Parts: sequence; structure tokens; C-alpha cells
Amino acid sequence: METFLSSLRITFATMAICVGGYSAAVWAVGQAITPGTAEASIITKADGTVIGSRQVAQAFTQARYFWPRPSAVDYNSAGAGGSNKSPTSTDLTDRANETVAAYGATAENPLPAELAAASGAGLDPHITERAARYQVSRIAEARNIPADQLEKLISERAFAAGGMFTPEKIVNVLEMNLALDNVQTR
Repeated sequence: METFLSSLRITFATMAICVGGYSAAVWAVGQAITPGTAEASIITKADGTVIGSRQVAQAFTQARYFWPRPSAVDYNSAGAGGSNKSPTSTDLTDRANETVAAYGATAENPLPAELAAASGAGLDPHITERAARYQVSRIAEARNIPADQLEKLISERAFAAGGMFTPEKIVNVLEMNLALDNVQTR
């Protein structure tokens, strides 16, 4: 019995250290180094209502908004992942063809590949600056605002995620759409 109680004490001590202690240490390091991302990069309204996260894509389908990359998981962050379909899958081809048609892409005005293909996790919240500019005419028409105003908005919000090591700038789709809602119409 004494051996059993000693084993039980060691088990609970090990669990407290390895589970509780380790989790607390990781949380503390995250808070110290990157407090914003450690708290899920949540975007809220002035009243505290959660709008979304800077790190997780959301579905935008209205013509008046920037559209994100397609998602193999329907933008469900609980089930992040790719489609596991072969590049020769007719399902993927059909989805890509629907996407190309929705954008009105042509051989003369081809759709940037990222707007037709889902990211690995299906939740990438960013698109390239080029992909954002591809959508300007649709959004300008839907919102009745000048295209150059949208171009300026993209330029102001585009950033190089890897600094000088990143060849192409990106924009966060949710943040762009929130900024769009603050743009004055003609």
C-alpha cells in the first residue's frame, strides 16, 4: 500500500510539473514575446464584440468585399486542413472553374493562382497585393467608389511578412474589408 501511495504522489507531482508547469511556462513566454498573437490576434468592435482573428480567414462572398483564398474546410478553424485530393481530382477542377468564373477571369486577365487554390490549412487570412488589386474593379463598382481610392487603400495596408526576405507583399483580407467599410462613397 505504501508503494502504491508513493507512486500516486509521484504521478500527481509529475503531472503538475509536466502539464501545469510546462503549459504555464509556454503561456508566459508567449505573453512576454508576442502578447497580441498569444491572445489569438482577436479583432473587436468598440463595444468589445469579437469580429474575428487576424490569423484565421473568414468567408466573404459579397461583391463589395475582398474575397479570401478558397478553403477546403469552409473556413472552419476547428478542422483546419487541406482537401487531401489529388491535383488531378475533378472535384478540385470543378471548384477552381467555379472560382475562375466567379471572378470573371479570362485568358487575357488570368486569375492569380492563390485565388483559385486553397492554402494548406484552408485558413490563410492573407492574399498577395496582386490578388487584392485583381479584385479592385469589382469592389469599386459594387461600392461606387473610385478604383484609385481602393488601390491606395491596398498600398497603405500591404506589408512584407518576412521583411526584406519576402519578394511579394500581402494584405490581411479581414482588415482590408473592415477598412473598406470605413471608406466614404462618391
